[in-house]
Amino acid sequence: ITVLTTQLSEDVEQVSENQTDQRGEDMEVHDDASSVILPDSELGTTAPSLRFSKTCLKNVFSVILLFIYLLLMAVAVFLVYQTISDFREKLNHPVMSVSYKEVSLYDAPGIAFYPGKARLLSCKHHYYDHIPPLINPGQPGDIECTTQRINYTDPFTNQTMKYALVVQGPRDVKKKELVFLQFHLNGTDQDFSAIDYLLFSSFQEFINSPEKAEFMKDCESSYSSWKFSGGFRTWVKMSLVKTKEEDGSETVEFKQETSVVNYIDQRTKTRSDQLFFVVFEWKDPFIQTVQDIITANPWNMIALLCGIFLALFKAADFAKLSVKWMIKIRKRHLKRRSQAMNHIS
Repeated sequence: ITVLTTQLSEDVEQVSENQTDQRGEDMEVHDDASSVILPDSELGTTAPSLRFSKTCLKNVFSVILLFIYLLLMAVAVFLVYQTISDFREKLNHPVMSVSYKEVSLYDAPGIAFYPGKARLLSCKHHYYDHIPPLINPGQPGDIECTTQRINYTDPFTNQTMKYALVVQGPRDVKKKELVFLQFHLNGTDQDFSAIDYLLFSSFQEFINSPEKAEFMKDCESSYSSWKFSGGFRTWVKMSLVKTKEEDGSETVEFKQETSVVNYIDQRTKTRSDQLFFVVFEWKDPFIQTVQDIITANPWNMIALLCGIFLALFKAADFAKLSVKWMIKIRKRHLKRRSQAMNHIS
């Protein structure tokens, strides 16, 4: 029994030692396995590669955005330059503005005739474009117009004396008021016979002027003169144009449409004298006003420039933040890469 007990205890101790040795070998194998450097495929490199591709896409997208905003900044700079250039161009080249004002009554214009040897036979105001037939053409008739005779020196030569017959023109445009005048010239040495006339803006200013001769000299210097011929009925339709100058002054001129109709002389005897017929009427009730205006509005330009500069600053700020973000992402990527290399080593 003693021998068997001793043998059994020896066997138990040997089994326990074998188990301890096996456990030690397993621990050594596990430590060796943990210390073995595995390849990248066995370390699980799928997640880092995905992170790297996302980072690359973000960087590419940031670069594209940066270039887009740089392009927008270039466009904004070009718009600033173009806006300033257009503003300067509009300042140097104002636009002509034409406006029309409707009136029922005009200020009666003055009609200055230079008849020479011709004589005024009749002058009447008619309405609604109705001119009755002449009863005694070539004979003196009624002079129902307001007239004024004036002598003054020629403003261009200052030597020649000129004789002018000034007649008050039509006023009532709604009733189509017109002035019909008849002149007679007994004889002339010229091949062609005509009478000069001049239109100025206000007959009342002429009447109220203390120096009528100087007034007529100024009118002749400022206004154009026209002619109407003998043996015809000349119909003159006037329109008034007011021009506002840059210094605030206002000038007035007349535009006219003239139609000429042949006069059939039905007098029985053959005569060498000439008859002149002329009609003055307003063309329409609109006074045309012309002035130069500058279309460039400085406030609009300032607002546009402010918007452009705000866009420039916003784009510059975004570009700055984008660059900082790219640098931060790059540093983070390099840090992770260095940590991975240290871990592997």
